[in-house]
Amino acid sequence: MASKMRTRTAERTGTPLEPWQAGTVGGIAGAIVFGAMMAVQSPAVLEMGIPAMYGLEGGLVGWIIHVSHGAVLGVVFGVILGAVGKTDPGIVRTAGLGLAYGVVIWAALAVVVMPVWLSVVGFPMAPPLPNVDVGSLVGHAAYGIVLGLAYAFLER
Repeated sequence: MASKMRTRTAERTGTPLEPWQAGTVGGIAGAIVFGAMMAVQSPAVLEMGIPAMYGLEGGLVGWIIHVSHGAVLGVVFGVILGAVGKTDPGIVRTAGLGLAYGVVIWAALAVVVMPVWLSVVGFPMAPPLPNVDVGSLVGHAAYGIVLGLAYAFLER
């Protein structure tokens, strides 16, 4: 007489995201965290400064643009990591890479590009060049850490 035995196996049903997809989701998550910090610390940037870059105005528009920027920058992060073979380098290391990426974004985009861009479009409250703001640095660092953590969890 034959006997049947059932065994349970843990099986992952999902598939890892491609690096650019994980970067997109991570970038959106990071931008939401950074945006929440901005809404508390410097709401005028989110409500007026960011929309003014595109000739627009309003808080909701600022949020949409800010999160869109975060998604695009997240794609770049994912593509860079995928291109250099840094897929699944570990959660802590990826968070560190995200932090470094956030600081680089701050130094290039917030310190230099944004003040120039706002001056060119005639925004009356354009920040000075260079726009070295510690609150912005902390926000971009938080963006990068969340991006890196989300990427690590989604890309594995």
